[in-house]
Amino acid sequence: MTRIGITGHSNLSADSVALVRKALDAALVPYTGGELVGVSCLARGADQLFAQAVLDAGGRLEVVLPSADYREAKVKPEDLDGFDELLVHSSLVRYMPHRKAGSSAYVDANEAVLNGIDRLFAVWDGQPSGGRGGTGDAVEAARGRGVPVDVIWPEGARRD
Repeated sequence: MTRIGITGHSNLSADSVALVRKALDAALVPYTGGELVGVSCLARGADQLFAQAVLDAGGRLEVVLPSADYREAKVKPEDLDGFDELLVHSSLVRYMPHRKAGSSAYVDANEAVLNGIDRLFAVWDGQPSGGRGGTGDAVEAARGRGVPVDVIWPEGARRD
């Protein structure tokens, strides 16, 4: 079994979505012969693209939600159907012990993802996060723990 977590930008430009999804599909190919488990917080953008790619590859999806109010507080109305569809296809949903979404909830969720994976996919443009818990910080934390990181940033991808 291979457990792969995701970190990545939530603000992918509309024209980058298909590029990133294709790159994620390709990155998952080596892991589709065995038991694949994807671990995601289901944030918009990279997290949800990864979650769908894992399911489409025949893998299982495990979700780590930062807080009890995450869906209501952070998922935009136009994204609810996609979020809910991924959630109901998850084999496990774990909530962090926070009632409200916020920085400590996100830090704990990222820690839970990093503590439960064999490798990390990072949909990342390589820019530092500046210590605010962003994608660059997750990459740095994973590397510091010896977790292999695959950076996925296809040519032409950009953030809004």
